[in-house]
Amino acid sequence: MSARRVTAAVTVAALASLLAITAARADGPAISTPGSPAVVANEPHRLTLAWTPSTWIGDPAAEQPINYEVQVPLGPNTYRWLGTTTDTTITLTDLAPGTTYRIAVAARALGGYSDTSPAATVRTADGRATVSYLNLDWSPTNNQIQHVLRVTNTGTGPLDLTTVRVRYHLRFEGGNTSLVPNCDWAALGCGTIRQTVQFFIPPGAPSALSTPAPPYPPPGTPVPGWVELTFTDGVLAPGASTGPIQLRHHRHGWSDIDERDDPSWLAATGQWTGNDKITLDVDGMREFGDTYA
Repeated sequence: MSARRVTAAVTVAALASLLAITAARADGPAISTPGSPAVVANEPHRLTLAWTPSTWIGDPAAEQPINYEVQVPLGPNTYRWLGTTTDTTITLTDLAPGTTYRIAVAARALGGYSDTSPAATVRTADGRATVSYLNLDWSPTNNQIQHVLRVTNTGTGPLDLTTVRVRYHLRFEGGNTSLVPNCDWAALGCGTIRQTVQFFIPPGAPSALSTPAPPYPPPGTPVPGWVELTFTDGVLAPGASTGPIQLRHHRHGWSDIDERDDPSWLAATGQWTGNDKITLDVDGMREFGDTYA
């Protein structure tokens, strides 16, 4: 038999063996669960994690290279993928500073998989600024959104507020995108604060160019968006804050608003909190908050 035919025969035999192993293990994981990730290094825009490795369960002859998937569990069989590696350590650079994440690891290979590790709760190191939040509205289904925000310079140098962009993320339920933003009071002065309302066409929504033109947004469709804050003036020294910025938003017709599905909403507690579902960018770079954390 020629060398080429021997190679082909070996390849077919190996594939048949792998398929048999996969079928035999279809009732459960073939790879042990990796350890929960631990923090090795944590600095703004850079998080290094490590975990104990997985091993093949049973027949050592079935061993194939193991890949590790690093992920944020979001719900049953739903996760946000962060990265993959064949090593037992990874450095992530696409996470927001000053933000809390639940991170887990799962092992995958040709012919086998593992259960997902227990999730580790990690708060990334602060970036150049953070946002504090105080919900003033104890009823999340009335006709106003009322809260106080405060930006703090957590960097090592002066923070030019004209480079700062804060976004409070919400959903316009029922397709009603009417919203009037108000600044009731600010330590910096409401005159230095600009607010912009932005919303987005839901994926799969009919085009406004359709004939006949459909209503927009489609009735009953929750529409994602945000209220964006920017500043026209001001510089914060390291450790200094803007002080309170008291905001209030309502619809043009003063109809009720259900805040409970808004990504940035937290139930009122009467206390300031670091709400990392509110995002803050400096010079276009994310320095705080992640709505998908």
